Amino acid sequence: MSSTTTFTHTPELGSRTNAKRLPNGEPAAPERDPHAVPTFDDTSLSHPDEPVLYLPPLLSLLPERFDTAPSNSPYGSLSTQTRLPDIDPASLSLHKALHAFQPVSRAYSSLPYSEAFNWEALRLPEDQEREWYCVVFRSKRKSGSDGTPLYEADRLAHEEAVRNGGLILYWYGIPDPATGMNLATCIWQSRKHAIAANSRPSHIQAMRLAAGSYEVYTLERHVLRKVKGEKGVTVEPFVSGEVGW
Repeated sequence: MSSTTTFTHTPELGSRTNAKRLPNGEPAAPERDPHAVPTFDDTSLSHPDEPVLYLPPLLSLLPERFDTAPSNSPYGSLSTQTRLPDIDPASLSLHKALHAFQPVSRAYSSLPYSEAFNWEALRLPEDQEREWYCVVFRSKRKSGSDGTPLYEADRLAHEEAVRNGGLILYWYGIPDPATGMNLATCIWQSRKHAIAANSRPSHIQAMRLAAGSYEVYTLERHVLRKVKGEKGVTVEPFVSGEVGW
């Protein structure tokens, strides 16, 4: 089974952000990396010249029995409004590690998935062993398409996925200023969770709205693996079979 296929579900917040252009119509590179933690001095904090775009990882809110105090990570993160119904110990360790998740280059949308993010920064307890299912969305919006209804549908689909269980992280980017390509990714506790989300009402509505919005839209599937005796993780294309539980 191929690890790449056409798909109609869309990344949410990232799909609303359009590449900036110069007065002559040429694409302009972002002034700063929106995935880098912003820094401020006294002047820029109280009197900024312009709004600062920062896109941290969007982590699913943990079940109520877990401490949800803010992370000590210097990277920052966002969380959903809806809580996961449950999470296993290894996935909880991954959830904590993913506060540091970020791309390694502004050209991440054109890089292989295993090279696009700082996977080597994710460190988990040595005694844990598990696999997780990753879904990757590469897209290019049609010129002039209105993303507002689609954004709202995707927001509802995202919260629906968290409420029904399994979704650990959703990460989105902004379109490459030169190519218009974008990349977003979800990390699931299992492939079964991801497949179940496809049949939910809000997800189906989002797919319907997405059909005419993209010039390019592909989906890739990968396996994120942690083996016992090591702290790091590896990423490889999904081939077949079940992933996670």
